[in-house]
Amino acid sequence: METKVAISNGTAKPISNGVGTLSVTSCQAVHPAAQPVTTAQATLGRHLARRLVQVGATDVFSVPGDFNLTLLDYLIAEPGLNLIGCCNELNAGYAADGYARARGVGACVATFTVGGLSILNAIAGAYSENLPVICIVGGPNSNDYGTNRILHHTIGLPDFSQELRCFQTVTCYQAVVNNLEDAHEQIDTAISTALKESKPVYISISCNLAGIPHPTFAVDPVPFFLSPRLSNKMNLEAAVEACADFLNKSVKPVMVGGPKLRSSKAQKAFVQLANASGYPIAVMPSGKGLVPENHPHFIGTYWGAVSTTFCAEIVESADAYLFAGPIFNDYSSVGYSLLLKKEKSVIVLPDRVIVANGPAFGCVLMSDFLRELAKRVKCNTTAFDNYKRIFVPDGEPASCDPDEPLRVNVLFKHIQAMLSGQTAVIAETGDSWFNCQKLKLPQGCGYEFQMQYGSIGWSVGATLGYAQAAKDKRIIACIGDGSFQVTAQDVSTMLRCGQNSIIFLINNGGYTIEVEIHDGPYNVIKNWNYTGLIDAIHNGEGKCWTSKVKTEEELVKAIAKATEEKKDCFCFIEVIVHKDDTSKELLEWGSRVSAANSRPPNPQ
Repeated sequence: METKVAISNGTAKPISNGVGTLSVTSCQAVHPAAQPVTTAQATLGRHLARRLVQVGATDVFSVPGDFNLTLLDYLIAEPGLNLIGCCNELNAGYAADGYARARGVGACVATFTVGGLSILNAIAGAYSENLPVICIVGGPNSNDYGTNRILHHTIGLPDFSQELRCFQTVTCYQAVVNNLEDAHEQIDTAISTALKESKPVYISISCNLAGIPHPTFAVDPVPFFLSPRLSNKMNLEAAVEACADFLNKSVKPVMVGGPKLRSSKAQKAFVQLANASGYPIAVMPSGKGLVPENHPHFIGTYWGAVSTTFCAEIVESADAYLFAGPIFNDYSSVGYSLLLKKEKSVIVLPDRVIVANGPAFGCVLMSDFLRELAKRVKCNTTAFDNYKRIFVPDGEPASCDPDEPLRVNVLFKHIQAMLSGQTAVIAETGDSWFNCQKLKLPQGCGYEFQMQYGSIGWSVGATLGYAQAAKDKRIIACIGDGSFQVTAQDVSTMLRCGQNSIIFLINNGGYTIEVEIHDGPYNVIKNWNYTGLIDAIHNGEGKCWTSKVKTEEELVKAIAKATEEKKDCFCFIEVIVHKDDTSKELLEWGSRVSAANSRPPNPQ
């Protein structure tokens, strides 16, 4: 696979590097590559803006600060780039995260330290999810480096490296641009590294450099052409042979897709192997949306004790299971309670394969391995045949009686009916994780949530960014009241951008997911008038519609209005439910995670 930006007839066409679930469809008009520019145009700020457009980050999420204002002027001046001002840096980072999921790369801009450390949490989340987010920070004046001066927006020490040191652990490359001589190289290296590694990068640009012409920027930037990563042929052949021999000897093998299918660009190869092998295919919870759920052999989400009905029984009773791109942590393993054995497993990582807890084969790319394995594996439908024998279709939740308080399972029954290839689901950390996992995604329906990092409030910014990148889809976000209180402000940015997302605000009066892990008075929050808050943010500007529902009848009417009369509006539906109305999966999961958290210290 290669990441590049093709240029033809003076038009740059950003091509998705495969990180997101959608291809880039928009084209940005720019000058032909290597065309000379005037001296006044040969600036660092213009070069950076052109680069962002070339790679597909045509929307940049920002918060202004005195160290980045000149740079923002140059970003605004770029015809192909749309600068979106956010309410705070955290949400700008979350928006870049959501944008990268849909477009393949995202970008955000903040000011030095006070903005950079605010956006840091979002960049850490993007790192955990393997998303290429370009985090740009306006830095100190280049003349201040190496002096003993103390600057504002710092902690009061003459050391400007605090922000850099914080970003070093959550980005794969850091560029501090305080000299025009190597600025061109540093910027290009940072952006290309983000695309190659599928991780965030940090670029700090001194506040006095963005508008200064320099000979290195005298021509338009040549489009990136990133050399494809290659597998070691001998190791690839050995890995395929060992794995094929292992799987072909097994009686009832299965396949499970994980979250690293995305960064490995191996989704199509995974389906190729599924088609060739006949194995049942499941998905880990954090991989939902990366495996087509309309595949004839799809059996659901494998999540240990809280899996889709009959899925765990088939996976854990198999005598061989291939996991492609897994992340096994305490959450995905339900408190380390998965009934799996290493000697029965094939673990396929982005560049490594481990067969049956035995030999490991390095320098083997996941996509290459899965494609080659598809040619060598024998078709074996035994496990899927077993699944069909035991499978009993799920029943629908009973409808609520007239005036009966709305139940959560009824809410998600109606959300299921809203899904199509023109929608995408954003699931916030909390009980929405479990309820959204049970949604059956139609072909083309997007699905995103942040399981590894699990930062509450992520979904508001991510909805903003995803909707901005995937304008062909209507976003349906399921957000709990506790999470919404963390990042609610950037609903205003959704309105400024004219987005038509639908947010279901599930108001159950607190941090329900924490209640099921360990209850206490700290899990109860102050109730807000959420629809009143959104109406105040709306303030008569933009298209916005709100509704508060307490019964199924009210919910049905609200959904009908949001999807018909208000289909071009941002819609906010507050759903009032009982504080103890949770999914059975959260009850089971919470008790197991609580047990894992409360293990006593090992004897010394």
